[in-house]
Amino acid sequence: MDIVREGARRRRITRWVVISIIVVIFVSGTTVVLSRLRPALQPVDRSIVVIDTVKRGPLIREVHGTGTLVPEDIRWIPASTDARVENIVLRPGAVVKADSIIVELTNPIVEQAAQDAEMQLKAGEADLEKLRAQVQSDYLNEQANAAQIQSLYRQARLQADANNQLAKEGLIADLTVKLSNLSASELENRSKLEDQRLQQLKTSNAATLAAQQAKVEQFRTFYNLKRQQVEMLHVRAGINGVLQLVPVEVGQQVAPGANLARVADPTRLKAEVKIAETQAKDVQIGQVASVDTRNGVVPGRVSRIDPSVVAGTVTVDVTFTGSLPPGTARPDLSVDGTIELEHMSNVLYVGRPALMQENGPVGLFKLVDDGREAVRTTVKLGRASVTAVEIVDGLKEGDQVILSDMSQYDSHDRIRLN
Repeated sequence: MDIVREGARRRRITRWVVISIIVVIFVSGTTVVLSRLRPALQPVDRSIVVIDTVKRGPLIREVHGTGTLVPEDIRWIPASTDARVENIVLRPGAVVKADSIIVELTNPIVEQAAQDAEMQLKAGEADLEKLRAQVQSDYLNEQANAAQIQSLYRQARLQADANNQLAKEGLIADLTVKLSNLSASELENRSKLEDQRLQQLKTSNAATLAAQQAKVEQFRTFYNLKRQQVEMLHVRAGINGVLQLVPVEVGQQVAPGANLARVADPTRLKAEVKIAETQAKDVQIGQVASVDTRNGVVPGRVSRIDPSVVAGTVTVDVTFTGSLPPGTARPDLSVDGTIELEHMSNVLYVGRPALMQENGPVGLFKLVDDGREAVRTTVKLGRASVTAVEIVDGLKEGDQVILSDMSQYDSHDRIRLN
């Protein structure tokens, strides 16, 4: 029969208890150690990110945009009447004077109307000369008649005076004296009437000539209009400059008002800069600006702000206050424009981060542990410029932050820089 050994059983129980305690202690210790270990950090190559240091000092707030040079003086030359393009004398790119002919048009109806108007004017001028001669002749006849009556009156007056003297001496009858005085008085009245008639004829003749002269001037005005229409068939530049566009072809029929050519003065240029609508709200007329023509930077000032928004941008005109670089400044040249909004003093600022919004919060990775790691920090931004932005809260002077787009690390609050 088997004999129960009490000591062996006790030793087995003790051994299992000890082993269990050791396992529990080992597991607990391992858990504590592992809990105190930090998770592995996401590595980031330092050479592919942009790092900037927070600074304090003056900051010029600016906005930036791209644009083109455009002439300040642009003239579209329209057709004045229905016509057909007969000849294109000059092509785009040609340097033109104000009287340079660009396009020649033809319109037989306009040319015939000008000839008819010229004939009417000549006929009216001939009628005016005929009328002037006629009224002059009538006036001379009336003037001669008045002079004759005046002469008769003077003779009758002399005779009456002589008879009066003879009557005083008793050498002539009273009847003869009375008759001579009556004749003189009658001729005196006739002379006065002839003078009045002569004056009235002079006034009437002047009115008649004025009416005919007005008719001639009407003919002349009409003729000048038709002659001008004929002259405008020779389309001229109108200003000194460069011919930019001739949007017609030989043989084409054009209607009144149709654009035939565009001429611009290349010596007077301005920049049309496209500014993002979110940044254009602070742009004002008169602000200082600079335009980079790729061959030099030219100073200028904001002269006009387009009230409308097109494709998310606002067009801002910059008039130059300095000379453009010779040889490279020409219409439609692509340029970069920068507009100074304000000068800020003693502000905390840093380089402009990617994917930021002005006057709002943004998450930036701030360098810690002597630059070996970076931790995500919420930073409140203020007013922004082209290359820098104001720091309102979240950073202090001397802090270093990553400005690059770190959206691919949104799931990480801490990274390691290699």
